Parts: sequence; C-alpha cells; structure tokens
Amino acid sequence: MTAPDIRLVVADLDGTLLDEHKQLPAGTLGLIRDLHAAGVAFAPASGRQWATLASMFEPVADDLVIIAENGAYVTDRGTEVAVHPFEGPWVSRTVARIQGLSDEGVDLGIVVCGVRSAWITRTDRAFLDQVEPYYRRLEVTDDLTAIDDTIIKIAVHDFGDLEAVTAPFLREHCQPNPVPVSGAHWVDVMAEGVDKGLAVRELQKAMGIDSTQTMAFGDYLNDYEMLQAADWSFAMGNAHPDIIDVANHLAPPNHENGVITTVRSVLGL
Repeated sequence: MTAPDIRLVVADLDGTLLDEHKQLPAGTLGLIRDLHAAGVAFAPASGRQWATLASMFEPVADDLVIIAENGAYVTDRGTEVAVHPFEGPWVSRTVARIQGLSDEGVDLGIVVCGVRSAWITRTDRAFLDQVEPYYRRLEVTDDLTAIDDTIIKIAVHDFGDLEAVTAPFLREHCQPNPVPVSGAHWVDVMAEGVDKGLAVRELQKAMGIDSTQTMAFGDYLNDYEMLQAADWSFAMGNAHPDIIDVANHLAPPNHENGVITTVRSVLGL
C-alpha cells in the first residue's frame, strides 16, 4: 500500500502524544527527525505557552512548527505565522468578570496569557502547581487588567467542578468568543474565531497544502476543530466521545504510544 502524501502532522499533547505521566514517550524525537527527513512537518498543538513547548521539544525546536495557546500563537521554525490578540478593553472587562466569581467564593485562578509571558496574581502553592507545568515564562502582577503585553488567551483553573459555575458563566458572558474546555479543571477564553482548527488552516495556507495532506491527533474537546481541519484525523482510544465521533480514524490510547505507532504505520517510517 502506498503511503499517503502527508506534509503536516499535528498532535495535541495531554492525553494524546504525552504518556500517562505527562511525559514525551520514548521515540518522539526520533519520529520528528524521521518526519523532517521525509519532508513532513510536525506540530505540537497545545494550550501550553510557546516557551513551554519550545523547551519540551528543545533538541528539535529549531525545526518545529508550534501551535501554542490553543491556536492563538503559531510559529514555523521560529518565524511567526499567526498571532491572534484580544482588544485591550475586552480583556479588562473579562478579567473583572472572572475575578467577580472568585470574590463570590469560587475557588479559581486566572492566567492572562501574553506573547511575552503569562501573568498571574494568585501565588499560593496549590495554584502554582497547576500553572507552572504549562507556563514556563510566568510573571506575578498586582493588576491583571494593566499588563504591558500582547494578550492572546485568558486561562482559568477551577479547583472545583468546572461545569458547575465557571464554564457556563464564561460561555454566557464571553460570546461570541470561543470558550474551550482543555481539561477537567481548565477552561480558556480565546479571541473570536480562534481555535486549533484555525491554526491548522493557517499553517496549511502558509505551507501550500490542504486537509488531504494533514494528519491530526486529539483526545479532548479543544481538539474538535483541529480534527475537522485534517482528512487524516485520529481520535485517541482514550478520547472524549465527541472527539471519537468527529474523527475519521481511531488510534491506540496515549499510554500505548498511539501517535508514534500510528504515524509510523500509516507513513511507513
């Protein structure tokens, strides 16, 4: 069987490429190098910050395509492909609304994500333990509404039941902006129209390819649009039911190295 003409492989991280310990599985860097040798670009696609992703893939970062901040910031070998910022007044209003939830007793923390750094006011160890793995560049400020940075995402960590108050509140008050749930306790607010799917389409345009030449892997709801942008879309065996429904194919679960084994099998690497 002839391997398909894939030019771009995109993979979510948590629950997808990473193992059950949130580590890159053995063989990841070797796969990326083999893909590059075959003329195929590889892109991690994550809600993580760009600096965090570059650090995670440091040995191959100079040759990497990176989809950071759930699609709000995209680079190709260090060159900016797309950046999708909020308008300043909108950020201030939204942060104030979320802070109002906290004032009412919801146990949450806010991360205002800029191109240069991520910004927080809450500094207790419980919150930092949740934030630091995702945001390598992290600064503390007294005022999240007065940050000197280009703001591209607002992330909220709810220590309780995310769907009880915080996620529904954001969906109601942030329309028409996307509010993707990226984990059991994490929800993001994006600039209007921004998601991982948009990032993939922007990369396709920049690379002169289309969905038939794109392979994508995901497991959770913030991967939905990304899978729609790729004909070779794979839900992980451990994926959310909605992701399994939207994907064209099923890969083994993340703890069985599903991304690596599937890419090598399909492309004959």
